[in-house]
Amino acid sequence: MSADNPLIPQQTSLTHFDAEGQAHMVDVGDKALTARVARAAGSITMLPATFELVRDGTAKKGDVLGVARIAGIQASKRTSDLIPLCHPIALTKVSVAFTLDAAGSAVHCEVTARTTGQTGVEMEALTAVSVALLTIYDMCKAVDRAMQIGGIRLLEKAGGKSGHWQAD
Repeated sequence: MSADNPLIPQQTSLTHFDAEGQAHMVDVGDKALTARVARAAGSITMLPATFELVRDGTAKKGDVLGVARIAGIQASKRTSDLIPLCHPIALTKVSVAFTLDAAGSAVHCEVTARTTGQTGVEMEALTAVSVALLTIYDMCKAVDRAMQIGGIRLLEKAGGKSGHWQAD
């Protein structure tokens, strides 16, 4: 267990480096096929007027959230092209949900990614959140360049040898 937190197992080495310290792709060939799921989240804050354009669907470029949802799903499928040591995996489901926060002039994004495979889907969920929020920024930047993306984090993962983990 970690000296800082007894609930977190201590990792003795980074798995993406070999004994000589060289980066490598982890061999998952001997791992069992298991159902795996990961949930990730993040937010983008904006000016109230920008929030109204997104909420009302009146942004000049069209349905901001609809396009961002598709972008997030596409990004999850391309994670191994973006993150050098990620395995390409067969996703069985990816859902991208948005919650509108009028009081905070923010859009919160939550992604759930699922697979049955030999490696987890945390990176796919995190990539989907990131790209969905970046898409919102891209579609609204003409009216609000001061938007802020933040709080991108893993909420939960389940499956595989390490089992279930959930953020506080």
